[in-house]
Amino acid sequence: MAQPAQPKRILVTGGSGLVGKAIAKLVAEGEARPDEEWIFVSSKDADLTDSAATAALFEKHRPTHVIHLAAMVGGLFRNIKYNLDFWRKNMHINDNVLHSAYKSGVQKVVSCLSTCIFPDKTTYPIDETMIHNGPPHNSNFGYSYAKRMIDVQNRGYFEQHGCRFTAVIPTNVFGPHDNYNIEDGHVLPGLIHKVYLAKENGTALTVWGTGKPRRQFIYSLDLARLFLWVLREYDEVEPIILSVGEEDEVSIREAAECVVRAMDFKGELLFDTTKSDGQFKKTASNSKLKRYLPDFQFTPFERAVKETCDWFCANYAIARK
Repeated sequence: MAQPAQPKRILVTGGSGLVGKAIAKLVAEGEARPDEEWIFVSSKDADLTDSAATAALFEKHRPTHVIHLAAMVGGLFRNIKYNLDFWRKNMHINDNVLHSAYKSGVQKVVSCLSTCIFPDKTTYPIDETMIHNGPPHNSNFGYSYAKRMIDVQNRGYFEQHGCRFTAVIPTNVFGPHDNYNIEDGHVLPGLIHKVYLAKENGTALTVWGTGKPRRQFIYSLDLARLFLWVLREYDEVEPIILSVGEEDEVSIREAAECVVRAMDFKGELLFDTTKSDGQFKKTASNSKLKRYLPDFQFTPFERAVKETCDWFCANYAIARK
């Protein structure tokens, strides 16, 4: 007779953020399996930069599995200003979480990296083997090096202790519950907030930069579905890029025009070319993902943007901004 599945206690750090909220939504809507108990924690529950607080959190919840999303994050301009802070905070968080997971016997950890960690000077498309092939873009070197170290730690914990710790590398994530702060947020939520204000005030929409850089955007609910698959099915320690295909890359101008349509904005669209563009592109290959999940269907970009804009307008009072 088949053994009954061992119950899983899944701890999600960064549970109140963009991706955590998307996973929680799937779990609430019936995507959880009967043998899974889900625990979502945020910075209110524990300061993960503190090793004792992190150990206490693991002692309290005794997870068997961890999805590690907690991080100090920000958009281009915040990264440029606070590179050291991004490095220190994220190094502390990641070391504390992974070491607590190891010490408390967690069976599997899935951490979240980012395509901005890849070398600045590289060939395209980028794949999972290229993470450490050169320095990252200098605009966010602190965050990038701290995130790269998760891959190093995963390898170390596997080789020295046999731990099943892995990581996913999503492209630009967006969706409900994002940080819509115009100064510190990422490009798409920043655009959504700008269009909202331009519409309210009857002013033009000014996009920072030339609008030419290209990005692969992934809807947070699609990413959440992929996280569940990685947690349950993906057995490699080597990371996996979670992204739409190269053919689905869009320019910042095209993304802005998509938001304009979604929010029915009729004003003028301007580009402030005195502002930095950041990396021109960071095209990632999703061929490894496609080998595992050839039939995975991503939400069309236009529809995902519309759902995100609708959520932001309906929740403007409570949205992070």
